[in-house]
Amino acid sequence: MNASSQNPQTATAEATPLETTPTSQSAAVSTASTKQAPKKAPRVLMGLLGTALVIGTGVWFYNRGKESTDDAQIEGHVVTVSVRIPGQVKKVLVEENQLVNAGDVIVEMDLEELKARLNVARAERSAAEASLALAQAQLTLTERTANAGIRQARGAVSQAAYGVTSSKAQLEQVQADIDAALSRRQLAAKELSRIKDLFAQGSVSQAELDARQAVAEQSNAALELAKARYESSRASISGNYGGVEQAQGRLVAALSAPQQVQAAEAQVQLSQARLDQSRAAERLAELNLSYGVVRAPVAGVVSRKNVEPGNLVAPERPILALVPLDDVWVVANFKEDQIGGMRSGQAVTIQVDGYSGIELSGHVESIAAGTGARFALLPPDNATGNFVKVVQRVPVRIRFDANKGLILRPGMSAAVTVRVP
Repeated sequence: MNASSQNPQTATAEATPLETTPTSQSAAVSTASTKQAPKKAPRVLMGLLGTALVIGTGVWFYNRGKESTDDAQIEGHVVTVSVRIPGQVKKVLVEENQLVNAGDVIVEMDLEELKARLNVARAERSAAEASLALAQAQLTLTERTANAGIRQARGAVSQAAYGVTSSKAQLEQVQADIDAALSRRQLAAKELSRIKDLFAQGSVSQAELDARQAVAEQSNAALELAKARYESSRASISGNYGGVEQAQGRLVAALSAPQQVQAAEAQVQLSQARLDQSRAAERLAELNLSYGVVRAPVAGVVSRKNVEPGNLVAPERPILALVPLDDVWVVANFKEDQIGGMRSGQAVTIQVDGYSGIELSGHVESIAAGTGARFALLPPDNATGNFVKVVQRVPVRIRFDANKGLILRPGMSAAVTVRVP
């Protein structure tokens, strides 16, 4: 007996393998799909992984040799303008956000008081010039009369000494005259006594007696005159001694002529110093008058205007600020692990938030000497408290190569990318 005869159902099924019911067909298809699904899932996953790998590789190659940060902003000069002298504002010639050129007048102050001070300084300078001219003339006169005064004083001393000698000689002569007059008086007295005796005897006449009496009186008078001359000569000698002392005093005064010249020279120097001082005061007054007109030191846009006509202003209080828009740069704060390959001159791509979609070119100008935290008002001290490591940022200064005609204002945000080796 064969297999077919033993199992009729099996034989029937083998005889008609293609004859199946619809229900059996659906079950068969469902079973086949369930068997194929696990085979397709790994293929999709591998495709996704491959795509991610390709994209990641492309991104890695794209970002290779680049360091980027969006912690960047545009910086520029902010020129603070203040008055040079205190005073009252007369005119304000600019408005907020106005563009001014270097040298334009922005503020005018009340100049009347400054003009008055300038006039006072000029008057003081004229007085100092006159004082200097007088001192120079006095110096010239002192220099010219110094030697002549010495010679004149010495001549006066010699003349006074000669007067003393002459008076002494005259005194000796008068003394001799006194002796002679005394002898003549004695002789006249003896003759008169003899004549009187003879007259008493009647031997001579009255006329002879009278003549001898007259001679005796004349001799007495001559003696008194000689004595008077003697006293006069002695007084003359005393006077001449006084003249000698006076002449010597004048000589001593004349010998001080070099000191007088030095004093005159010192007076000239003092007058010159006063003139220089007055000229400096005049120059200061002129400068203060010029400071009454405040001009723009640089070209820029007026910002933070804090002045109006009639305000009282002082040098310690700024009146406005000027921002030059033609000289700006970017300060980018890179993490400390990003600057290892950065050097000055490396190319930079800059995107300013205010101009999205526009890329500007630049280059690294310099790298700061320390992190931003190190130059803060209160730098951190890691030696105190609990230490938590924080990645620091280092400011990098980037200069634009060209701004494509864009107006770049300090403070605008930017994103930069530096090409490093």
